[in-house]
Amino acid sequence: MKDELLKQLESLSKRKDEVGRRTFLKMLASMGIISAISIDDTFAYSSDAKGKIVIIGGGAAGLSMAARLTRWLDNPDITLIDPSDRQYYQPGFTLIAAGEYEPDEVWKEQKDCIPNGVKWIKDSVIAVDPIWSQVTTSQNEKISYDFLVLTPGLQINWNKVEGISLETLGQGNAHCIYDFEGAQKTWKAMLEFAKTGGRGIFTDTYTKLKCGGAPKKICLLTEHQSRKQNNRENLKLDYYTASHELYDVPYFTPRLEEIYHERNVSINLFCRVKGVDTAAKRVYFEKVEKQGDETIVTPFTEDYDFLHFTPPMSAPDFVRDSGLGWTEGKLAAESWVMVDKETLIHKAYPNIISLGDVAGVPTSKTSAAVRMQVPVAAKNLIALMEGKEPQEKYNGYAACPIVTDYGHVLLCEFDYDKNPCISFPFSLLDTSKEQWAAWILKKYILKPVYFYGMLNGIM
Repeated sequence: MKDELLKQLESLSKRKDEVGRRTFLKMLASMGIISAISIDDTFAYSSDAKGKIVIIGGGAAGLSMAARLTRWLDNPDITLIDPSDRQYYQPGFTLIAAGEYEPDEVWKEQKDCIPNGVKWIKDSVIAVDPIWSQVTTSQNEKISYDFLVLTPGLQINWNKVEGISLETLGQGNAHCIYDFEGAQKTWKAMLEFAKTGGRGIFTDTYTKLKCGGAPKKICLLTEHQSRKQNNRENLKLDYYTASHELYDVPYFTPRLEEIYHERNVSINLFCRVKGVDTAAKRVYFEKVEKQGDETIVTPFTEDYDFLHFTPPMSAPDFVRDSGLGWTEGKLAAESWVMVDKETLIHKAYPNIISLGDVAGVPTSKTSAAVRMQVPVAAKNLIALMEGKEPQEKYNGYAACPIVTDYGHVLLCEFDYDKNPCISFPFSLLDTSKEQWAAWILKKYILKPVYFYGMLNGIM
């Protein structure tokens, strides 16, 4: 029974057709999962509100919003601006780097993901004028709006790690899975490293980042891969984090720390990557610590044989330049969009709503967070269009499925207060520990949920 279920899930996870979508949804219903992800009101809600909506960004948040609004508005007038040819399921990059997904399994043609009736402008945004409610694209097209949905994702700042660029990714065995090609290079290099041995260094970064668990996942998967190759004793593995702790959700942190200690992976705190000498295979760090009111910065270097690093990330430059980001507080340095954390409405411009990775809210930047933000943002936007006070509130739910080995995942679900926020059916399990069922969710279910559900506005 178990093997047959896995075969069905694997088959459906690789399909990209309408039949696959319907079969997948029926399977979720039979497993009792659909009720847990709240799609009941997706088809019941409707509004005759009118207004020109412009959506900047066609990733998870932008396409999901476009699909929701198309379903919920009787006469939608929606323009989506995005330059991409492909729609990537970015959480799948980790599994490409682990050898569990083939590269072609994690993307679709963007044109096939745009909801019917939505006007697609295949271009990049370079400026927003929130006073005159106008967007400027790289082709110098001026697009006016009544309401703006700001979902451009985030910007990976490769240039802030000296010696690294996107074009040279992989040289000197320095890798990063936050890029599609980079994930493919990581798998080949990680497998070779697991077989031959040496020193592996894994790092996160000092900014907020997309899927904060990803650097931890590739570290633990590398460790397990070395055991699968019967070569663990020939590897030294070290994890460097810019944070003051390995993970910041108390319910899950103890077990994650135990796993690192059990597998002899060192945890080094307060460490920022400043540069990489790929020719010498050397990482340049700064240890940044507070001592009272004083900040002590201590530079040091480490040699490596295999490196997985995480570059700093921020809102796209046009967000900062257009005055839409936070100007004070913890979210100001990277100019994340200044929205109310519950309603997701901009604090200075009430006809702008923002969600997804670019939103300046104090929770993790994950597709699971997007899935919960979309219905809140869509209903609040419609309330604004109707001239009503927005009532929906986002509680900060995010989920980070930290892959701890080939076959287990520590499924971290939490809210703004860092309290566990466990969804059914995982509420029936001890999610403070890694679970096989969460591996099945990660490997087989979440990708079809993304393509068949989220992007279609029904999950």
